[in-house]
Amino acid sequence: MISVLRDPVYRALFGAQVAALTGTGVATVALGLLAHDLAGPEAGSVLGTALAIKMIAYVGVAPIATALLGALPRRAVLVSLDVLRVAVAAVLPWVGEVWQVYVLVFLLQAGSAAFTPLFQATIPDVLPGERDYTRAITLSRMAYDLESLLSPALAAAALAVLGFQQLFLGTALGFAASALLVLSVVLPRPTPLPRNGRRYDATTKGIRIYLATPRLRGLLAVHFAAAAAGSMVFVNTVAHVRDGLGRDAADVAVALAANGAGSLVAALALPGLLERCADRVVVTRAATTLVVVLSAGALFAHHWPALLLVWGLIGAGCSLALTPGARLLRRSADDADRPSLFAADFALSHACWLLCYPLAGWLATTAGTTTAFVVLGVLAAAGALCALRFWPVHDPEIVEHEHHDLDGAVWTHAHEFRINDDHARWPR
Repeated sequence: MISVLRDPVYRALFGAQVAALTGTGVATVALGLLAHDLAGPEAGSVLGTALAIKMIAYVGVAPIATALLGALPRRAVLVSLDVLRVAVAAVLPWVGEVWQVYVLVFLLQAGSAAFTPLFQATIPDVLPGERDYTRAITLSRMAYDLESLLSPALAAAALAVLGFQQLFLGTALGFAASALLVLSVVLPRPTPLPRNGRRYDATTKGIRIYLATPRLRGLLAVHFAAAAAGSMVFVNTVAHVRDGLGRDAADVAVALAANGAGSLVAALALPGLLERCADRVVVTRAATTLVVVLSAGALFAHHWPALLLVWGLIGAGCSLALTPGARLLRRSADDADRPSLFAADFALSHACWLLCYPLAGWLATTAGTTTAFVVLGVLAAAGALCALRFWPVHDPEIVEHEHHDLDGAVWTHAHEFRINDDHARWPR
């Protein structure tokens, strides 16, 4: 798997991802402490609002930013966005009002919403072979999982000698390291986009392609199923472990670590699975497994060992369901449309989380954890069923299809299984 790190460009990009993830993880801890410092008992409300702002930025900014920046020199854009994030992180230690936190969080997450899809769309250009690309996205998933396990420990170690304000400087250093690593390599030039003068079309093109492509409609349904399951972990772990099971704060970290460990183990197994099984089989079975695990959680998650197992299986199921999505996006777009399609996936997937996050918290608070498991399990089942319905069993990478250009001309050619506009016709 690590053989892809022999490529110097990818090695630098992977290092940039790790540096930025570390900075983001440290910032998560620092923001919680800053909210408590500013709001005291109302810190939970401040953090909840900040999380909602984050998701709104992800959903709203990504398609617009990609339409504006997607055809510009990739290295200059990525470095500029990292510099923006450095500046915001450096200002955060000096805020004194809650509204200032909200403004800076929006700017920080808007920078991430613009950076991430462009960064993701660059990797297929650097590693065009599918075998190498699969290993690259697996490494990315492992980096994400390891960050969730190690960043809190790193922050705790730093807090032993520093105040929480200095943690934001660590965040700034992470983004600065990311910028330097991106600056150290030459990235492929983006494919120029056709100019038709209609900004709305450019902004919505990725979403239109995404929603009109059968396999990607299935992927969106899988995103929804994973969001339903993952929200149960990320929103309700603290309350369920502390209040429902009566365990101490250290066990909250243990439960979250179980979720991260399950995701990590699944990521390690994924390249071998994808060599033996079609993407549709791996992804839809993982989504179905999440439904079963949520149902089991309703029955058994009131016992500590069972909760750890359920949380670990949710982590594994989400990893298996979501990680291959990058391969599907890569197959479903040509070079020019790839940034728009990655931005569409980024926005639409986070819209699923924006819906499921508050729902998971509200259900657990008002109706109890068991009800939350049941309702979210039903939603996950709906997502899994829709994925099976939308994603054709026969899913070739290359089909022959027609396009209509702006002048009404029609041409037929062999292309990856995708559409460029609303007029393309697909075999069912």
